[in-house]
Amino acid sequence: MQSQNSNKILIKGGKVVNEDRSFYADVYIEDGIIHTVAENLSAPEDCRVIDATGLLVIPGGIDTHTHMQYPSYGTVATDDFFSGTRAALGGGTTMIIDFVLDKKGVPLMDQYHKWRSWADQRVCCDYSLHVVVTSWNDKVKEDMTTLVQECGVNSFKMFMAYRDRLMLEDNEIYEVYEYCRNIGALAQMHAENGDVIDYETKRMHELGIFGPEGHELCRGPDVESEAVSRCIMIANIVNCPVYIVHVMTIPSADAIAKARSEGKVVFGEPIAASFSPDTERCWHKCWRHAAGHVVGPPNRYDAGVTPDHLIRMLASGDLECTGSDNTSFNGANKAVGKDDFSRIPNGVNGVEDRMSVFWEKGVASGIMDENRFVAITSTKAAKVFNLYPRKGVIAEGSDADIVIWDPNATRTISVKTHYQAVDFNIFEGLICHGVTRCTISQGNVVYENGKFNVTPGCGKYLHRKPFSPYVYKRILQREKIRTPVKVDREPYNGEDVHIPVRTTPHVFTFRTSRTYSRELKMVKYHPRRFNIFRICGLL
Repeated sequence: MQSQNSNKILIKGGKVVNEDRSFYADVYIEDGIIHTVAENLSAPEDCRVIDATGLLVIPGGIDTHTHMQYPSYGTVATDDFFSGTRAALGGGTTMIIDFVLDKKGVPLMDQYHKWRSWADQRVCCDYSLHVVVTSWNDKVKEDMTTLVQECGVNSFKMFMAYRDRLMLEDNEIYEVYEYCRNIGALAQMHAENGDVIDYETKRMHELGIFGPEGHELCRGPDVESEAVSRCIMIANIVNCPVYIVHVMTIPSADAIAKARSEGKVVFGEPIAASFSPDTERCWHKCWRHAAGHVVGPPNRYDAGVTPDHLIRMLASGDLECTGSDNTSFNGANKAVGKDDFSRIPNGVNGVEDRMSVFWEKGVASGIMDENRFVAITSTKAAKVFNLYPRKGVIAEGSDADIVIWDPNATRTISVKTHYQAVDFNIFEGLICHGVTRCTISQGNVVYENGKFNVTPGCGKYLHRKPFSPYVYKRILQREKIRTPVKVDREPYNGEDVHIPVRTTPHVFTFRTSRTYSRELKMVKYHPRRFNIFRICGLL
């Protein structure tokens, strides 16, 4: 590879891999844009030539799920927008979509501007933002409209867990979904049954379990899959597309596949953490090691059954996008919860290793081909979040975000050699085929053979338009034909029974099986919680 710097780059001799096909061609880049993709191109004057013979030329990865410098329990994630995106480039990811998530009650616009002030000064690659909705009122609606129309945000995330901090009730989820559909945004969901988690957390405490294992013990697989099915049901009734983040269980993945087979517009996102080789996870004898695996929903290993299932569903198309959920905390940060697992900051690394992990588990294992790998790591994300064909494809006119990928090289993932700032790596010791040789971002060589050429703030914020065609074509058609039609009939003229109208709500008093009691008003919007309490014998 030649060493001269230039705004003109010619990649020679590689195999171009897009979602739909692979072919041998040269790629000429000028002023940050892919200018020509063709065979036997000649290098213009003052052009840098990169020899990609025997290598793959693929679209830069898009990580759909990161939390850089995320504040949690009074501490802040170790990897900020500089160290995190720098590491991303080293692993072959050229764009991240981060989550704006501040304390409940902070106006969404204030949150957005705070994240922009952090990121714009530090990012090394292109980025965009999802915004999290943790409460529902007219001000939130107003801010959502502004974010979509003026700030280029087309996705909003909600939580079904973390009561009193992040969780929305079902009636609120229904209304947010309805509003997302009206403004052309994609509704995202952290799907876990928050009520069950709260009660199970209390039960673990009563049993004297305060270590990291308690995190998994109070979050069985059904806690996730029940919520996945419920949020899909609500979204389908409202006719809103829904995107399930960090799909971690077989039942959850199967619920998504079933919904898709029925024509429902739902997308599922497994994360790299599901493929950690560590079988002990939160049960490790070392507290720091165990706490390093605390993430919600929990990672499921099951002797490899769950990871194998997830990678096969990605290969088949039942699941489409992949993220890292990168929220990395050093040991000192995790120690905020040393005496109580429910206060351990949730999060793991992955933004650097996502591409290699999915290549190893998908392509090197023979489960998927190179084209499907490009789809799940880049192209599908670009389509879902309305960035395509600017991103996610090597084609004339697309952004020059390109990775030169060595499919035959191997590397061993380790905290000792990774680029991230965090002091722990959940993939420790995993040997991966598939190594990034060179990363080109915005038409610049930013990483090459272990060396970086980046400065803080060299990345750009990307606006995303609403009503992504890939997401909304079916939604808009259904909106035309799904309007309920009343039945014209003769009025009833027979006798009826007069029933007095109740003017006050029912009040149910219940006591748990152990230490506390509470009164709960079971009014219009709480039938689900009533059923949970009744089933559990609390009423």
